[in-house]
Amino acid sequence: MQSDDQMPAYLSRRSLLQAGAALAGSVALPASFTRRAFAADDKPAIGTWPAGSEGDTVYIGAAVPLTGPYAVQGADELKGWQLAVEHINNGHELMKAFAPKLDKGLLGKKVELLSADSAAKPNQAVEAEQNFINKNKIILMTGSTSSAVAVALNKFAQREKILYLAGISGSNDTTGKDCVRYGFRQNFYGQTAANAIGPILVKTYGKGKKAAFMTPDYTYGHTVTKSVNDYLTSEGGWEMVTNQVSPLGTQDFSQYLTNIANSGAEFIVNVNWGRDAVLSIQQAKQFGLTPQMKMVIPYQIPFLAKEVGPELTAGVFAATDFWWTLEDRYPLAKQFVEAFQQKFKDRPEWGAENSYVSFAHWARMVSEAGSFYPPDVIKQYEKGETLPSLVGDVHYRPEDHQCVRPVVIVQGKDPKDMKNNEDYWNVIEVVEGAPLMQKPDAFGCSLGDYT
Repeated sequence: MQSDDQMPAYLSRRSLLQAGAALAGSVALPASFTRRAFAADDKPAIGTWPAGSEGDTVYIGAAVPLTGPYAVQGADELKGWQLAVEHINNGHELMKAFAPKLDKGLLGKKVELLSADSAAKPNQAVEAEQNFINKNKIILMTGSTSSAVAVALNKFAQREKILYLAGISGSNDTTGKDCVRYGFRQNFYGQTAANAIGPILVKTYGKGKKAAFMTPDYTYGHTVTKSVNDYLTSEGGWEMVTNQVSPLGTQDFSQYLTNIANSGAEFIVNVNWGRDAVLSIQQAKQFGLTPQMKMVIPYQIPFLAKEVGPELTAGVFAATDFWWTLEDRYPLAKQFVEAFQQKFKDRPEWGAENSYVSFAHWARMVSEAGSFYPPDVIKQYEKGETLPSLVGDVHYRPEDHQCVRPVVIVQGKDPKDMKNNEDYWNVIEVVEGAPLMQKPDAFGCSLGDYT
């Protein structure tokens, strides 16, 4: 017999009432079955609802890389989620700027964050979330950093009917061909990065240049490389002279760098991420390829300059989600940086910013919907209302659940120009998001069902 957690969506309230009436003379339905089958407002049980929101605490499950090539970035994301949950529970003024109806907690309940190491592996991430579902009846999932994980959790969320907020995910596919009704993404991605940084590269360096690409071999790498190359080719007449594709977790990039050295390239467009980006940049310098060849980072990793050293990022153009000096332009960014510094004694990187804002937007949707019922929360997102962020007003597209938000273009500072030990980047431009985005159906998004 199926448990009530596994009750098929096609069992309507009417059919269950009829079945209950037929059984009334001989067998009484357990109270727990009745409560969960006939939930508030006559809405049928779905996913972990209503069981996951019946107590005084609701749980969120984060599958985040704390080991492996993306561990540093994962740790930063986790800090952003931790700060957001703390602010939800104590009704912090910054969180209330995002979700004005928020009090202390969410709909009268404490929010608790659970986390597990995904090691940037899709199967490990899905297993972690399944454990959280079984043990804690989580009402929200988050995590990724690897877009392969984001795509896997998208599909898992849709199957389990539990909301999923992508952590860092740069692949076009996350809200493109692999989009789902139950998944949302706040951060920028390959297409928007390409359309933001491309004009600056063509303006700064001119047309007709030769570029070597370094691409990690999974959905993030392939879609970012395609978007950047498409822009530079069509708008700048640049030529991709080689595309060096390497496995995630590569330690030795010598064979790829040798091929680049022999390619005639003038630029290295490095799409690698996490530790792979750090090692490939350091080894390009060791091989003598840079600074003779200009390095471009179209999708910058958090902590890049700190890990490789500012002398290797000096003059490098990069696209990113957030940089802490934006506190000088945006009051909410200033509040966030100050709160983050107070809690963690460091300035936040863009993984933490993305995590915090994603949770703040979710808290707003739940508080505005007045319910944890997943379809109600989804439909609140799909209203497409203007929302605050740390880089100005944003909104979510109902067609693909992608946040329409700016892309920040930065350029690495020379060490002698740094004002403090975290002053690695100059913000060159904050590029408006909407003109950077493809049409909602351009990458094959079909969201699927609510139930």
